[in-house]
Amino acid sequence: MVRLKNIPFCLLFFACMIIQADRHEAFGRTWYVNVRDASSANVQDNDHEVFDKRVRISKNKGTIYELLKIISKQSGYLFIYDSQIIENDKTVKVPKGTFSLRDAIYLITGNRQLQLDLTGNYILLRLSKIQIPVVTNDSIPAQDLHFTIRGALSDLQTGEAVIYASAHILNTSIGTVTNQDGGFQLSIPDSLQHLTVRFSHIGYESREIELSLLKDGFVDLGLNPQVIPLQEVVISAVNPLQALQEMFDNRVVNYASEPTCLTSFYREGIDHNDRNIDLTEAVLQIYKTGYQKKANSDQVKLIKKRRIVSRIEPDTIFPKMRSGIQSCLVLDVIKELPDFIVPNPETPYLYVYKGKNIIDERPVHIIGFQQKDYIPEPLYCGELYIEEGNKALVEVRFEINTKLVNKATNSFIDKKPFAYTMNLQEARYKVSYKLSGNGYYYTNHVRGDVSFTIRRKNRLFSSTLHFWFEMATCDIDTENTKPFPPDVRLSTTRIFAETKSGYDKNFWEHFNIILPEENLRNILIHNLHEVLIAEPK
Repeated sequence: MVRLKNIPFCLLFFACMIIQADRHEAFGRTWYVNVRDASSANVQDNDHEVFDKRVRISKNKGTIYELLKIISKQSGYLFIYDSQIIENDKTVKVPKGTFSLRDAIYLITGNRQLQLDLTGNYILLRLSKIQIPVVTNDSIPAQDLHFTIRGALSDLQTGEAVIYASAHILNTSIGTVTNQDGGFQLSIPDSLQHLTVRFSHIGYESREIELSLLKDGFVDLGLNPQVIPLQEVVISAVNPLQALQEMFDNRVVNYASEPTCLTSFYREGIDHNDRNIDLTEAVLQIYKTGYQKKANSDQVKLIKKRRIVSRIEPDTIFPKMRSGIQSCLVLDVIKELPDFIVPNPETPYLYVYKGKNIIDERPVHIIGFQQKDYIPEPLYCGELYIEEGNKALVEVRFEINTKLVNKATNSFIDKKPFAYTMNLQEARYKVSYKLSGNGYYYTNHVRGDVSFTIRRKNRLFSSTLHFWFEMATCDIDTENTKPFPPDVRLSTTRIFAETKSGYDKNFWEHFNIILPEENLRNILIHNLHEVLIAEPK
């Protein structure tokens, strides 16, 4: 059997019947923001000068969002409006031509009763006599005062979703990452609404917006790709082995050697033929030891958990996932040091410099690696992203060699029905680190995707099973860092989905989760509760 270093993730299969889960969709009130590049806006203009500016409506039909986007780009100002006042997706007809910004807004929205308020680079559209209820400390305890921002990130040029981007509140340790639809959600204490949220991703210019402008709203944000000129890449070409050695040597200054307490959001799922059949989400506290210690010295405590199972036909296989949380801990490559990270003259890998990119306005070098051709067993291939200035590893993306991936099948399977054959199709991983205010990098996001084809013997067609897990750091505490008592420590190598834990709806309302993608949102139920499965005898 092939043994892949540092990947303890395995699966357990057996036949059973699955309990039906009801479906429910809930949509709330949102604020929409058309966000474009506002660098040309003159914040010194007074309101009249701004709203008297001439803009051109170049098309006579479109959604309100599309038409406002056109005049937003021309004026340099961004629009914020309430979805209960303006129907964002409503298609309207307007005359083509040149109008004042004020008249263009009225024509597109069809509402001349709107009050137009200018604040910085933003224009707030609201009803002129709307009364905003005042929430007092007498009605809601201070600790429950939160507001939420939701939205989606997309590539400004292609319109494609920007996945796994960081959404971080500046000067705090609060943050999350975008999902595979580019969506995100942040719940923030009301006392922090004066701060700024930064959205960033490798290869894009970062964007910052004041939280108070997005309060209880939905922001549709475009990130501008940041391309490094070819000449600069050629001039800054580096020796990949030297860059790897410098990154390794600088771990002592870039990563914390003292314990840290992380609050993390974890989720794992199983998809059968692109349909989710099992989803588990949890909030965890992690006692994270220093970079010089192995992941088995880390400790995990369960805070809250919720699960949903979607029933399929009886008398079929039902897969279970084991060691998803443990995999997230082990995938901290700075602690576990897989062989493609460690500089070694006899390394089984070939390294190549693949160019330069940007994250948070800091240049990073991209080092590609793949196993040498003469090695018969499957190893890894991928890319390391190493900061140019401080030599820190900020991201790694890797997978099992796709040409040999089938040889690794048995390394991922703990047990399977005799009547079925399975083949590993891919095993991909991504790990990113985020610079904290204390100058150290901490794990920001971990993701694993493992896919199989599965076929019953004597059957012509096969189906696909996709197992995935991910963990996002939501808060970092460097002061209250005591180990957990043994009786509250969570076993990270068991089947986590079967861990018993009551569902607390109120808790989840103010926690920063990874927002469910559209396909998962469609199966989530409103009062999400533990769904028990009757095990076969």
